Amino acid sequence: MEEIYDIIILGGGPAGLTAGIYLSRAKVKTLVLNVGVIGGQMSLTHEIANYPGVPNISGYMLSRTMQKQAESFGCKVISNAKITSYKLAGELKSVELAGKGIFSAKAVIIASGGKSRELNVPGEKEFAGRGVSYCATCDGDFFQDKEIIVVGGGNSALEEAVALTQYASKVTVVHEFDYFQAHKKAVEEATNHPKIDFILNSTVSAFYGSQSLEKVTVKNLKTGEDTETKIDGVFVFIGYVPQTQPFKDVVKLSDRDEIIVNNQMMTNIKGVFAAGDCIEKRFRQITTAVSDGTKAALNIIEFLQN
Repeated sequence: MEEIYDIIILGGGPAGLTAGIYLSRAKVKTLVLNVGVIGGQMSLTHEIANYPGVPNISGYMLSRTMQKQAESFGCKVISNAKITSYKLAGELKSVELAGKGIFSAKAVIIASGGKSRELNVPGEKEFAGRGVSYCATCDGDFFQDKEIIVVGGGNSALEEAVALTQYASKVTVVHEFDYFQAHKKAVEEATNHPKIDFILNSTVSAFYGSQSLEKVTVKNLKTGEDTETKIDGVFVFIGYVPQTQPFKDVVKLSDRDEIIVNNQMMTNIKGVFAAGDCIEKRFRQITTAVSDGTKAALNIIEFLQN
């Protein structure tokens, strides 16, 4: 079975959903395919307090609101899609889903987003989901009245460290520098919180345990000294890497594996656009992803008309 659309959006995060809203509202037949849960990294955020016009909201709720808005204009959204192949060259693009057939369109937006960056140290993969987490919203309540470590010094790390204090008895932030990359409000809130301590110029270099995580090694990056610390859980927030592996032999990527686009959000392939955290850019926020999705959608409307 083959279904024909005007546009297929690969990714259901803020960039993809925003593009879906604009395109479907413009009566462009639009399909959003998402390999995981709708919302991408946004859906994992405990609280969003800097989205214009919304005082605060959970990432999950904002994701659901965006999806419902897109669907209200006629956009079709498929989550947990198992994509088996892409064909992006030529005038008609196509995507094949396991058990669902082939979906074709005149244009495609790659909005595949990013995933949490890992420390890549011994024991990390072994204890992922058993004491090592990358999502405070998903796993915070597993650590009620327990001691945890948060690795990182950016906005996500400090904001989630504060959010995790509603569960944990103590939160220790381990950061590789002696300064933070987060904005001033996040730094002040974290440093003034009575449940949060800090270990700077350091990183977690190994994870240990039996059935679940029991302890870690914290390495001082200035002295080289290793300290073993008993801990119940570790949350890693050290940034994201773009989810562009399926497209590395198709579209042009930067040396950091980000998709390169022009000022119209088009890749090096005619009719293939990209938006959100998967593209080459400096800042990665929900609002910047929304902006990317808006620009991609408006340029695609013009592209299809021409």
